[in-house]
Amino acid sequence: MPENANKKLFEGESASRFFLDRALIYDLADVAMESAKRAGASYADIRIGETLSEYAQAKDARFEQFHQNTVRGFGVRVLLNGCWGFYGGQILDLQTLKEGVSAALGNAKAMQNIQRLPIVLETLPKHEAEWIMPMAQDPFAIDVNQKSDLLLSICTAARDHGADFCSASLSIAREERLFANSHGARILQTRTRLHPRFKATAIDVLLGRHAVRESLTPARGAGFEYVRESGIIEEAKRAGEESRAKLCARPVKTGNYDLVIDPTNLWLTIHETIGHSTELDRILGWEANFAGTSFIKPDMLDNLRMGSDLMTIVADRSQPGALSTIGYDDDGADAEASAFNIVEKGVLRNFQMALGQAHYIGLPRSNGCAYADSPIAFPIQRMPNISLAPNKEQCRLSDLIGDIDNGIYVVGAGSWSIDQQRDNFQFGGQLFYEIKNGQLGPLLRDCAYQGRTTNFWQALDGIGDVSTYHLDGTFTCGKAEPVQVAPVSHGSPLARFRNISVLNTGNDS
Repeated sequence: MPENANKKLFEGESASRFFLDRALIYDLADVAMESAKRAGASYADIRIGETLSEYAQAKDARFEQFHQNTVRGFGVRVLLNGCWGFYGGQILDLQTLKEGVSAALGNAKAMQNIQRLPIVLETLPKHEAEWIMPMAQDPFAIDVNQKSDLLLSICTAARDHGADFCSASLSIAREERLFANSHGARILQTRTRLHPRFKATAIDVLLGRHAVRESLTPARGAGFEYVRESGIIEEAKRAGEESRAKLCARPVKTGNYDLVIDPTNLWLTIHETIGHSTELDRILGWEANFAGTSFIKPDMLDNLRMGSDLMTIVADRSQPGALSTIGYDDDGADAEASAFNIVEKGVLRNFQMALGQAHYIGLPRSNGCAYADSPIAFPIQRMPNISLAPNKEQCRLSDLIGDIDNGIYVVGAGSWSIDQQRDNFQFGGQLFYEIKNGQLGPLLRDCAYQGRTTNFWQALDGIGDVSTYHLDGTFTCGKAEPVQVAPVSHGSPLARFRNISVLNTGNDS
């Protein structure tokens, strides 16, 4: 038995943070790897750690919710005779760990009766490292009264400036994880993310109509300093005014328009049409939860024209503040493996892949796209940060709208819908401004744009420069069964699309 086996596993168990007992978890990882190898596994890995999450919510003048949740434990994965086996447990002691390894091996043996093709792994570098996300202020160390005051101030700001109702929330998550494998890798990482949000609602009682303006402040991989510096209270004031203005906006007329799409809206279109459609597990038909598989096939690599020459979609795990930024993925691949172009000048160049997938399409290696949303979950293919590259030449909003006779400027993500092949889609938004004769005009309402993925991206004919670039994303992208949620950021500059179909989503057009 390791000499540290009876030590307290987590030190500093307070409401704000937890710290892993490094000596103990390293010993537990060593025991698991040795047990798996002795039992005949050709490869094994383990994740030990915890995910601490917190949610706070206020509505109007009331602080209504505050709760924390901790998922703590281990997940061990083995490769036996070309089949994966997995076991996750929430009790961290030697006996449970050994039983977990045996259960994972038993699951791998059971898979041999149904798996048609063996899993083949590339050789991964043996990393021994620690990676800590930089932040100035631990959000879990902030007193709940300060969080309550912040959320109530957001609600007050919106209601004082035109909204009849406002709700505000703050979501926080902290991951601390040890990854180890049978090749000798030992990687300890910790990162924190948070998302302040609000929804301002204005009502016209006489007309029986309401309008909503949701926040544009994105989620970030950061400390509480981000919330303090985000300007979200000032945004709530604008949102109160804009929710009231939307009540008086003219309904859009159904038809085709030239669109200039703000990064605060385009990130979701990137996520749904490009991010999910280029996941190799969806392409191979392994994954169909949350809007199906993909219209893309393996033989389209390097052949499919996804968009215009202006379209380059970049994957990475290194953008500061991005939600998927981390030193190593949950297969132990370093961030450099996740730096690649998915689309280059309009042509499909790469799929997103996790360990054990590349050989199915004749490629030599995966590219750092694995994530498990808790230490007890099986790591699956998940997006790194995926972004549209900006224009290298100067190009601002005025340049993009200057030659538009009849168009719409779209701001903020809203409702969305996409078919089971990630092809036909429809996206709403928060704010829609008319563009007439090269000038921004008044607000429109009841707008949504629709299209097909490749046709839409081939209509891209203008991109803003780096000064128009903004990083947005989602705190909880769902996938798989059982469901796992993952954080991912998408950056984008302003972008112009020609002749796009726009619907009126209300009762009049």
